[in-house]
Amino acid sequence: MANHKSALKRMRQSEKRRLRNRQVVSRMRSSIKKFRQAAEEGKNPEMLADMLQQVSVIIDKAASKGVIHRNNASRKISRLTRLCNQVGSRESAQA
Repeated sequence: MANHKSALKRMRQSEKRRLRNRQVVSRMRSSIKKFRQAAEEGKNPEMLADMLQQVSVIIDKAASKGVIHRNNASRKISRLTRLCNQVGSRESAQA
Protein backbone atom coordinates (compact mmCIF):
# COMPACT_ATOMS: atom_id res chain seq x y z
CA MET A 1 0.00 0.00 0.00
CA ALA A 2 1.30 3.43 -0.95
CA ASN A 3 2.11 6.01 1.70
CA HIS A 4 2.84 9.14 -0.30
CA LYS A 5 0.03 11.43 -1.31
CA SER A 6 1.01 11.33 -4.99
CA ALA A 7 1.26 7.53 -4.97
CA LEU A 8 -2.22 7.25 -3.46
CA LYS A 9 -3.56 9.53 -6.18
CA ARG A 10 -1.84 7.47 -8.88
CA MET A 11 -3.44 4.33 -7.44
CA ARG A 12 -6.88 5.92 -7.62
CA GLN A 13 -6.27 7.09 -11.17
CA SER A 14 -4.96 3.75 -12.37
CA GLU A 15 -7.93 1.92 -10.86
CA LYS A 16 -10.36 4.23 -12.67
CA ARG A 17 -8.47 3.76 -15.92
CA ARG A 18 -8.35 -0.01 -15.47
CA LEU A 19 -12.13 -0.19 -15.10
CA ARG A 20 -12.68 2.12 -18.07
CA ASN A 21 -10.24 0.17 -20.23
CA ARG A 22 -11.88 -3.11 -19.22
CA GLN A 23 -15.22 -1.84 -20.54
CA VAL A 24 -13.67 -0.83 -23.85
CA VAL A 25 -11.88 -4.17 -24.28
CA SER A 26 -15.01 -6.10 -23.32
CA ARG A 27 -17.13 -4.21 -25.87
CA MET A 28 -14.49 -4.77 -28.53
CA ARG A 29 -14.20 -8.50 -27.86
CA SER A 30 -17.97 -8.96 -27.80
CA SER A 31 -18.40 -7.23 -31.14
CA ILE A 32 -15.61 -9.32 -32.68
CA LYS A 33 -17.22 -12.53 -31.40
CA LYS A 34 -20.60 -11.52 -32.84
CA PHE A 35 -18.98 -10.76 -36.19
CA ARG A 36 -17.12 -14.08 -36.31
CA GLN A 37 -20.29 -15.96 -35.33
CA ALA A 38 -22.24 -14.24 -38.11
CA ALA A 39 -19.49 -15.12 -40.58
CA GLU A 40 -19.54 -18.78 -39.53
CA GLU A 41 -23.31 -18.90 -39.93
CA GLY A 42 -22.87 -17.63 -43.48
CA LYS A 43 -24.86 -14.41 -43.21
CA ASN A 44 -25.22 -12.41 -46.40
CA PRO A 45 -22.12 -10.42 -47.38
CA GLU A 46 -23.90 -7.05 -47.26
CA MET A 47 -24.84 -7.57 -43.63
CA LEU A 48 -21.31 -8.73 -42.83
CA ALA A 49 -19.88 -5.63 -44.48
CA ASP A 50 -22.09 -3.42 -42.28
CA MET A 51 -21.06 -5.36 -39.19
CA LEU A 52 -17.41 -5.09 -40.20
CA GLN A 53 -17.76 -1.32 -40.43
CA GLN A 54 -19.21 -1.15 -36.91
CA VAL A 55 -16.57 -3.47 -35.47
CA SER A 56 -13.81 -1.47 -37.16
CA VAL A 57 -15.03 1.72 -35.53
CA ILE A 58 -15.07 0.06 -32.10
CA ILE A 59 -11.55 -1.31 -32.58
CA ASP A 60 -10.24 2.05 -33.84
CA LYS A 61 -11.73 3.82 -30.83
CA ALA A 62 -9.98 1.38 -28.51
CA ALA A 63 -6.70 2.12 -30.28
CA SER A 64 -7.21 5.89 -30.20
CA LYS A 65 -7.89 5.75 -26.46
CA GLY A 66 -4.65 3.85 -25.96
CA VAL A 67 -6.34 0.70 -24.70
CA ILE A 68 -4.72 -1.40 -27.42
CA HIS A 69 -1.77 -0.62 -29.69
CA ARG A 70 -2.56 0.83 -33.11
CA ASN A 71 -0.77 -2.04 -34.86
CA ASN A 72 -2.82 -4.53 -32.85
CA ALA A 73 -5.99 -2.74 -33.95
CA SER A 74 -4.84 -2.72 -37.55
CA ARG A 75 -4.10 -6.44 -37.43
CA LYS A 76 -7.52 -7.24 -35.95
CA ILE A 77 -9.32 -5.19 -38.60
CA SER A 78 -7.23 -6.75 -41.36
CA ARG A 79 -8.04 -10.28 -40.25
CA LEU A 80 -11.74 -9.53 -39.92
CA THR A 81 -11.77 -7.91 -43.36
CA ARG A 82 -10.09 -10.98 -44.83
CA LEU A 83 -12.72 -13.19 -43.17
CA CYS A 84 -15.50 -11.00 -44.58
CA ASN A 85 -14.02 -11.24 -48.07
CA GLN A 86 -13.69 -15.02 -47.82
CA VAL A 87 -17.35 -15.37 -46.88
CA GLY A 88 -18.29 -13.06 -49.76
CA SER A 89 -16.26 -15.08 -52.26
CA ARG A 90 -17.82 -18.32 -50.99
CA GLU A 91 -21.27 -16.84 -51.54
CA SER A 92 -20.46 -15.77 -55.10
CA ALA A 93 -18.88 -19.15 -55.91
CA GLN A 94 -22.01 -20.99 -54.77
CA ALA A 95 -24.33 -18.77 -56.81
